[in-house]
Formats: sequence, C-alpha cells, structure tokens
Amino acid sequence: MQSMQTAVPCLPEGLALRPEHLSQPLDTAAFAAHLAQEGLRLDLRLAPRQFAGGLANLNYLIRVNDGWAVLRRPPSGPLPPGANDMAREHRILSVLWQGLPLAPRSLLLCTDPSVIGVPFQILEFRSGLTLRGASLSPLPASPALGAALSDTLITTLARVHAVDLDGLGLGSLGRPEGFFQRQVKGWLDRAAHVTGGDLPPAARQVADWLRACAAPDDSRPVLLHSDFKLDNLLLDPVTLQATTLVDWDMGTRGPALFDLATLLSYWTQADDPDCMHELAQMPTALPGFMSREEAAAAYARLTGRDIGNIRPWRVLTVLKLAVVFLQLHRRHVTGETTDPRYAAFGALGHDLFAFALDVARERLF
Repeated sequence: MQSMQTAVPCLPEGLALRPEHLSQPLDTAAFAAHLAQEGLRLDLRLAPRQFAGGLANLNYLIRVNDGWAVLRRPPSGPLPPGANDMAREHRILSVLWQGLPLAPRSLLLCTDPSVIGVPFQILEFRSGLTLRGASLSPLPASPALGAALSDTLITTLARVHAVDLDGLGLGSLGRPEGFFQRQVKGWLDRAAHVTGGDLPPAARQVADWLRACAAPDDSRPVLLHSDFKLDNLLLDPVTLQATTLVDWDMGTRGPALFDLATLLSYWTQADDPDCMHELAQMPTALPGFMSREEAAAAYARLTGRDIGNIRPWRVLTVLKLAVVFLQLHRRHVTGETTDPRYAAFGALGHDLFAFALDVARERLF
C-alpha cells in the first residue's frame, strides 16, 4: 500500500516575506542537524524565509515540530557593542512571557557560531498586524486611528515598565546604577568611532551639553525594551491593541524615561525638520496622533512618573539614533550590505546631530 504524504503547510497569511532569492542564505543542513540534537525537527520541505523590513537582526520564518517558529540571528560582520545580543535576549524572553504576555517565548539559544556563522535563537511565532514606517497601510488613515494608536503605544509602554522583574528572576538584569553617565560615554565613544574621531560641530556641542548634565535620577529601575516603537508591536487588526512586543536584544533594567525618550526620538511631528520626516520610523505626523509633548504627558498621567527632567534623555536618545544611522551607513560603505536604503543614512545621521542640538537648546521638545 502506498504511504500517504502530508501536504506541505501553507504559509501564514499576511506576512511580509522576502523572495527566497533575496533572503540571506543559511546553511540549512547544519541548522537542521543542530536542531535535531536539541530535540527539534526542522521541516526541510519549507526553506527558511526571511521576513521583510528591519535594519538590524535577521528573522526567518521556519517550521519546527509541526508548528511555526522564528529563527532570529544578528547580521553578518562587525557588530556595535551591546547590540544584537542573542544571549541577553534569550535570558529575557525565556521567562518574560510569564509576567508579560506581550513577550514571545524564546525556545532555544545557540551560541556556537560554527552552526550558521553567528549565535541564534528560536522564538515562538506570533501573528498580528505590523505597521512599518511613516504609512498606516493597510489601514485607512484617519484622526481616530491616529488617536487610537497613540494610546496603544503609551499604554503598552506603561505595561512593560510595570513588570515585576524580581518575581521573574530578572532582578539582577543589567546595571541600572550610573545608567545615564554610562550611556552618554558609550554613545559618544561610538560617535567618535563611526566618524573617525572627527565629530561635526553639532555633535561636539551635543557631547559637551550631555557631559555637563547632572545625571537624572535612576533610583527606580524598570524593565527597559530600549527600542520601543510602533513597528516592534504586533497589533490586533480589529481592536488595534498590542498582542506582541518583539526585538528585545537590547532589553535591560534602568530608568523608565530612557524608554519613553527612545519612543519620542522616533515620534515625528508634522512641523518637524526634514530629517525627522526622512527618518520615517512611525506614522505619527499624520492627523490624530498626539504630539511628543502630549505623549509624554499621557505617559506621566498613566504611570504617575515625574517627567520634568526628560530633556537630557531626549538629547541622549536622538544622539543615539544619529550614531545608529551612521553605523548602518558604514555597513553600506564597507559593502557589508547592498540594501539601497543604507546609502542615505550618512546624511541623515549628521542631520540628527543638529536635531539633538535643537532639543538641547529647547527649540524643540
């Protein structure tokens, strides 16, 4: 009697995946062999498919043990200090789902680079609507939608900051003491490195301003995502409530205002200078969205936190964004990526230095 073969499963609907020929290739045989050693069976009938979007870590849809999962790995080439940390992300996501259902569960960590060339994780797959860049597509733009998404962003960030880390065994995560000074030094060092030590005038003035700042209070550390923005949320397409928060490789413990300021650094307004519109990270310049100042005030009302000293964090996180885009541009210059988006990131990074200076001088919130 001829044995029946199971049908190849259909891909989940609504996913933005790169064409197979544009995905960064993997050594599938070595990957499958390693998973087998860990008791996981990779479905070899389906080639791993890289998700579209994103500028840093690479994520692939895979089929493991008859269910969907995500292979997550850093990009190839030299990596900035502290970023793309698979081990740190696994430490967080292997337990965080128990206290924050928004967090996908990390199922496996491999730190052996001989398997696919870099460390990697296997995460549970979550479905949901993702809104990328400055567009609300596929949703129809409206003031009501902008208001609803503003509320989702603020309430979700408040949920993250309310997590009981001690109860999850994450009470020793990170080093919250001296967080501000360490971040300032680290990002200024990276700025010097990526510019070859020749900081442009605006960056030098921002550096002087930050070094002269009194350190903001960091006595009540919380769980930090460290890259909280709209395209890291998966949304329920009907209620627009967040169902999943991804990209935890920079997660740590520290002052809540760092996360709030990070969100605001992506929050473009209609009257912003060109660089913020070129940034195009969130659709917040569209009608109905809160302004940055309104968003910060909403967070303060919801959490009871004092945001009166947020400006140093705002300046720091815009500086950080400038450096990140210069680092991405360097990957283009050195040929580590051929993605055409990276070509314009050098000019954008320099313009963001000037924007950070305007924030320091209180010209912009």
